[in-house]
Amino acid sequence: MIEVQDLRKEFGELVAVDGVSFTAAAGTIFGLLGPNGAGKSTTIGCICGLLAPSGGRVRVLGHDVASDGVRARSDLGVVPQEVALYEDLSARENLSFWGAAYGLRGGELAARVDEVLELVGLLDRARDPVKKHSGGMKRRLNFGCGVVHRPRVLLLDEPTVGVDPQSRVRLLELVRQQAAGGASVLYTTHYMEEAQELCDRLAIIDHGKLIAQGSLDELRGMMGERDLLRLSGEFDPDTARRALDGLDQVELVSAEPDGLRLALSEASKKLSDVLAALAAAGCVVRETTLTRPSLESLFIKLTGRELRE
Repeated sequence: MIEVQDLRKEFGELVAVDGVSFTAAAGTIFGLLGPNGAGKSTTIGCICGLLAPSGGRVRVLGHDVASDGVRARSDLGVVPQEVALYEDLSARENLSFWGAAYGLRGGELAARVDEVLELVGLLDRARDPVKKHSGGMKRRLNFGCGVVHRPRVLLLDEPTVGVDPQSRVRLLELVRQQAAGGASVLYTTHYMEEAQELCDRLAIIDHGKLIAQGSLDELRGMMGERDLLRLSGEFDPDTARRALDGLDQVELVSAEPDGLRLALSEASKKLSDVLAALAAAGCVVRETTLTRPSLESLFIKLTGRELRE
């Protein structure tokens, strides 16, 4: 349903997307996971035709986005990161506008608008101007406008940013419903818990490059069942690295003057050895945090930093 091959996008000297490749199948949710500025929104922009790729190829439902853009976008729905609504129009009028833009007319359009209003929980506020809606209501309506024409491919760019917990739960359920109905959903986020909860397959992107992709189990397996140990305190990075070199199956992922991150198996059994080695080297450990293998620990292992940094 979505095919991205060696996608590259440059803005002058800045390479925002660098050789990204993946496919997303029908009836599945494909998560594109990465920190702010990693290249997720730029990738979405290239897939939906808002941005022209500097290199590579993008196909939607077999149609090349660059050479056959109209057909590629005919069954495509987009929910942008920024709310894209007409504030002076009502929820019903916004949905009617976007439904008509995709060719819905008359009774079919009216029936679909009512269906979507009920779907996003706004039937009782259908006639109110959007400017009177809460942030969560606008997010839900933003989603509704992206699916009013029943797209077979749906691009969601961080659709839950800044929403209240109730609206977040509603939006995540709406995403699942789209995939259950056969749509191919591309979901970008920097929320680990959303990715783990929603996605059938995941790709981690950082600095414009895909650094890992696969199912959740496959990605977890890349940690080699190792734990992630965070130590805060006072450290000389080079001294800490030398102190830990002699410990078996202990990998120093990142070292800063105020903190270390280590990947190691059976961390609880090795913790005393780690602390003893660091203390002997003159390092001061004030706090320890142990995390079981997860997407977050994989991301830190691959990049040396947390997702939100």
